Amino acid sequence: MDEKPCTRKGPEFCSLRYGLALIMHFSNFTMITQRVSLSIAIIAMVNSTEHHSVSNASTRPLADTLNNPSRPIKEFNTGASVYEWSPETQGIIFSSINYGIILTLIPSGYLAGIFGAKYMLGAGLLISSLLTLFTPLAANFGVTLVIVIRTVQGMAQGMAWTGQFTIWAKWAPPLERSKLTSIAGSGVAFGSFIILCVGGLICQALGWPFIFYIFGSTGCVCCFLWFTVIYDDPMHHPCISTREKEHIMSSLTQKPSSPRRSVPIKAMVRCLPLWAIFMGFFSHFWLCTIIITYLPTYISSVLHVNIRDSGVLSSLPFIAASSCTLLGGQLADFLLSRNLLRLITVRKLFSSLGLLLPSLCAMVLPFVTSSYMTTIILLILIPGTSNLCDSGFIINTLDIAPRYSSFLMGISRGFGLIAGIISSTATGFLISENSESGWRNIFFLSAAVNMFGLVFYLTFGQAKIQDWAKEENLTRL
Repeated sequence: MDEKPCTRKGPEFCSLRYGLALIMHFSNFTMITQRVSLSIAIIAMVNSTEHHSVSNASTRPLADTLNNPSRPIKEFNTGASVYEWSPETQGIIFSSINYGIILTLIPSGYLAGIFGAKYMLGAGLLISSLLTLFTPLAANFGVTLVIVIRTVQGMAQGMAWTGQFTIWAKWAPPLERSKLTSIAGSGVAFGSFIILCVGGLICQALGWPFIFYIFGSTGCVCCFLWFTVIYDDPMHHPCISTREKEHIMSSLTQKPSSPRRSVPIKAMVRCLPLWAIFMGFFSHFWLCTIIITYLPTYISSVLHVNIRDSGVLSSLPFIAASSCTLLGGQLADFLLSRNLLRLITVRKLFSSLGLLLPSLCAMVLPFVTSSYMTTIILLILIPGTSNLCDSGFIINTLDIAPRYSSFLMGISRGFGLIAGIISSTATGFLISENSESGWRNIFFLSAAVNMFGLVFYLTFGQAKIQDWAKEENLTRL
């Protein structure tokens, strides 16, 4: 089958599918704010510099911290509790949400493809929002409960992340996949920008618990929009126009797979183009998790700024990230619609830019810490250029196996989250040993991982539908 998509155009921005993309944008916005809230709040939660009577928390052994219920040891300037959590403990807390996501990514993606994504995703968003509201109370009961809460929250978000591709497999015409998924996906960068920008201000004005209260409540509101507007496919949406419905259905040459069909696991395991996507996710998430999780800590410790300024500065990179996601999607679909480049060339081009450019910035970063402006510019470029991958291997499963896109996206994100668990945990341990050399080793290792993923994807990546994903071959698998 030719890897070039069809060239038929249809109604675009004044259409329901773009409205759905906006709803998914705000859903992703909500989930990432709930996830990143702890990254900015933890600066206040463990800030021992405000009270000289308390010993440095970083010297406290990890085992002692986990065995101790971690009761609040003092009050922050707004009356919010502050805790003794070492860098190692913080790394485990940050990683715990990824453990939860991994547990549900694969089964939720598979089940979403069978039973429909609307209610599964909506339930995941609602559970995550309620657990966010409960986080400040959990912190008072101890670090163990916080880890449990974050793990369960990760399970809920795993349900919500993956099924989105089940919906796009039925809603997105081939020539608009990059644009629609980039609009939805840009909510991650925009949400990171907002939470980091206002999080420090909220901590200083109201106290760190209000970060969780505000964005947990926002998620509950988003749930209402989700259940009201989102439908699994255009055939059942009550508000879609006949013209748009016909355009979507005629552009999707691949019919949805029967929910009774088994998943060709053996064929998937032997598929090198699929492994190329997995390795791309692993590399991409390695560095991105470090940036999202530890950026406020890095800016606070390296540039020596207060929590308010740390949050504002940490938010700047995600302006570039959100912009690059949207512009990358527009450019990718432009190149395809004008037949300027083949589909696989577009995927590999954006994957290369999204892995190579941030690696170069990360390698330079440890050597320019004396320059405030240069450090900020590089920190802005890393997540910005990384998000060009959204038009590369991130959506490549829609090209090679559209009927299994949700299931495969679950596995892909599973590889990415394994990388996130390793990188965030390793970061906590490395910076606890030696901050300066630790950060240098972290960024060099991240660049090496990115280069491995890029070479693997360029070697084995494809963009044509695989034989095991075609309708005529299903009965033989």
